[in-house]
Amino acid sequence: MSGHSKWKTIKHKKGIADAKRGKAFTKLIKEITIAARVGGGDPGANPRLRTLLEKAREINMPIDNAQRAIKKGTGELPGQSYEAYTYEGYGPGGIAVITEVLTDNKNRAIAELRHAFSKKGGVIGETNSVNWMFEKMGNITAHKTDSTKNITEDDLLENLLEYDIADITLSEDTFYITCNPKALDEVKKAVVDLGLKVENAEIEWTAKNTMSLNDETSEQALDFLTFLEELEDVQNVYTNLE
Repeated sequence: MSGHSKWKTIKHKKGIADAKRGKAFTKLIKEITIAARVGGGDPGANPRLRTLLEKAREINMPIDNAQRAIKKGTGELPGQSYEAYTYEGYGPGGIAVITEVLTDNKNRAIAELRHAFSKKGGVIGETNSVNWMFEKMGNITAHKTDSTKNITEDDLLENLLEYDIADITLSEDTFYITCNPKALDEVKKAVVDLGLKVENAEIEWTAKNTMSLNDETSEQALDFLTFLEELEDVQNVYTNLE
C-alpha cells in the first residue's frame, strides 16, 4: 500500500534494544501507574491497563514490577506521581513532531525538551501548532513466524478486508498495520489468528500526510527523533516524516 516509514523501522529496532537493556521497563511502569490511577487496578475493567500488562509479558517484565506499578497508581503503595503532557513542534527539514511525556517533574521535562529541540535543529511550537496534521489511529506491529513467512501485504489485506484498514506496509519480516481505532482490538485478534506475532497494538498519533526529505536532511531528522526518544521523560515521538 503506502510507502514505508524509516522512522517506524528505527522505533521498532530501538524498542527491541530498549527491552534488552531494561529501559523499556521504566517507560512501561510509568504507563501502568497512570493507567491504574485513571481507570483502576482491575485489568478486567480497565482495557488500557490490560493492554499494558500484555506488553509487559511480551518484554518479560517481572510480574512484581507490574503489580507494584498498579498499586502505586491506585494509591495502595506510596510512589512518584506522574503527569502526562503533550508537546508539539518542528524538526530538521520542517517535519512536524508530537512528543508525549510522562514525568514527575514538568519543569525538568520541558527544559530537556527545549534543549533537545535547540541542539538538534528543531523548535517547540504552541499547542495545536501541528496536531491538526495528525489523527488518532490504531497501529499494529506484527512479525512473521515460521508458519507465516510466505504471507505478503496483499495476503494480509485480503484477510483483513472486513475491517476498516487504512494502510499495511511490510519491512523485512515485520508488518505495520494502520486501522480505525475502534477496530484495533478486532484487527489485533485477526492478525494473531493468522499466526503473526503481534509486538505492539496501540492508538497513536498518525500523520494524515507524510513528507519526504533529501538523504542528508532525512538523516538529521532521524537523529533528532532518536535523540528525543532517549530523553528520560519522553514516552512516544510521532512525526510526519516519510
